[in-house]
Amino acid sequence: MKFAHIGDCHLGGWRHPELKLLNFQSFQYALRFCIKEIVDFILIAGDLFDSAYPPIETLKETFQEFKKLKEARIPVFLIAGSHDYSVSGKTFLEVLEKSGFCKNVFKFQEKDGIKILEPTIYKNVAIYGYPGKKSGLEVGEIEKLRYQGAPGLFKILMLHTTIRDAVGDSPINAVDEKLLPQVDYLALAHLHIKYQRENRVYCGPTFPNNISELEELHHGFFYIYDNGKIKRKEINLKEVLPYSLEIRSSLGTTEEIISFFKDINVKDKIVILRLSGLLEKGKISDIDFQRIELFLKNKGAHLFLKTTSKLHMPESEFKTDISDYDNIELQIIDKFQEKRKSKFNPAISGLMSCLSTEKNEDETRLTFEDRLLSEAKKILAI
Repeated sequence: MKFAHIGDCHLGGWRHPELKLLNFQSFQYALRFCIKEIVDFILIAGDLFDSAYPPIETLKETFQEFKKLKEARIPVFLIAGSHDYSVSGKTFLEVLEKSGFCKNVFKFQEKDGIKILEPTIYKNVAIYGYPGKKSGLEVGEIEKLRYQGAPGLFKILMLHTTIRDAVGDSPINAVDEKLLPQVDYLALAHLHIKYQRENRVYCGPTFPNNISELEELHHGFFYIYDNGKIKRKEINLKEVLPYSLEIRSSLGTTEEIISFFKDINVKDKIVILRLSGLLEKGKISDIDFQRIELFLKNKGAHLFLKTTSKLHMPESEFKTDISDYDNIELQIIDKFQEKRKSKFNPAISGLMSCLSTEKNEDETRLTFEDRLLSEAKKILAI
């Protein structure tokens, strides 16, 4: 028996066009590998999509890939993850299932207030599944589950959750794996980590889901179970080159970064620049990221990403009396106006009020944006 264990695809999750494409291409690679290897079936252990209602283009492309699996006669069994889960159950996973492209294996009956998971039987395999939920709400529920027996069959349990063994003593709500039923394969997703212990496996993401994951993992992966052997399959479509720099002054940093990359081969690579430190001289805006990006693009880099989340400015010059919480916004505005004289200063309070306006329930996003823009123009008299 040979099957693939995939999950945490988060299709439609990246906003950056190049990364959104790489994310989907990584998913494609996994499915094409499964077709080439002629696996018996595929498990998708949650978060196929990044949301319950992904963009229409993502849906169309995903349906095309599932159509290829159906033509290759490879069945897909899945559960919802914390991202593509919906309390109502009305998600596009249901549309995929009704189209005959997959089977959601979350089935149960309730008896005396206790949920009893029922298996989905495929040939000599019994597949159980329980979905992930927002904020880890599934953890307490999983530990209370009971399981309908399937004697003589190869048993697989699919969960989208955190198990205690994977996070150790971290103060994270997690399922005690000792309370789970004895199965032949525990197919896990949710934690984007490389974890395989005995028959417990986190499939990992098919592509990293954020910049930090790109720095740490560099690429995606999934697993193949082949007659008792569990193998991790890497999906390395683009090489990632992370570069970290701690600075105290932003003056000259642009030249320093460009100088560093002059002798580095960045061709067709994803370059990640992470800046950290406390700026004693200059401002973050003194760093010419556009110039750095242009330089790297001219050297053939596939993509340039930057993060300044750990780069800090000294304590703000606009100090306020934090004991007066009710008027803290007015204090900041007054001090700003004292330091920065401008003809637009009288409009600050009105703009702050305008920008704190909330969207009405029956209002579309475009209508809401038009209303905000119209009010802002009135305040600015333009």
